[in-house]
Amino acid sequence: MTGEFVAFFILSLLTIGGAVFMISFTRVVHMVISLGVTFISIAGLFVLLGAEFVGVAQILVYSGAISILMLFGIMLTKHDANDEGTGRTWKNRFILLFVIVLFGLLFWGVQNTPWPAPPPPAEAPVNNAKEIGIEVFTKFVIPFELLSVLLLVALVGAIIMAKKEGDNE
Repeated sequence: MTGEFVAFFILSLLTIGGAVFMISFTRVVHMVISLGVTFISIAGLFVLLGAEFVGVAQILVYSGAISILMLFGIMLTKHDANDEGTGRTWKNRFILLFVIVLFGLLFWGVQNTPWPAPPPPAEAPVNNAKEIGIEVFTKFVIPFELLSVLLLVALVGAIIMAKKEGDNE
């Protein structure tokens, strides 16, 4: 039992727990918080896999930007503060039973799978950020620029839609 295994086990439990809580909570703010826990746990799993750049991007983009965007969406929309999900006890029990059975099946499958031997260690450590930058700006420069144009169009469209809603009031 190594420290890496313990860290993987804790991060995977946080990831699965955050996802289950996200779909079982009734208040949107609680859902966003549990989704943030899930995103940060996934970033930790990326770091354990040796993809530090992807882990940091996961924290910056998903845990930061998307969670903040969701919270702004919650604050800007009209919603009733009453709890609407009071009669869901049998659904919660079914969800808990399903998660326990799924976890048991996955644990059994992982324990009984013959895994191949790990590859030999690499000669020199690889700079992930440098390699990703070289790939993006040489091979994938056109899709990268098209993605930036698509995001700009989505931002302008969201501003126009928000302005039209504000004008109707």
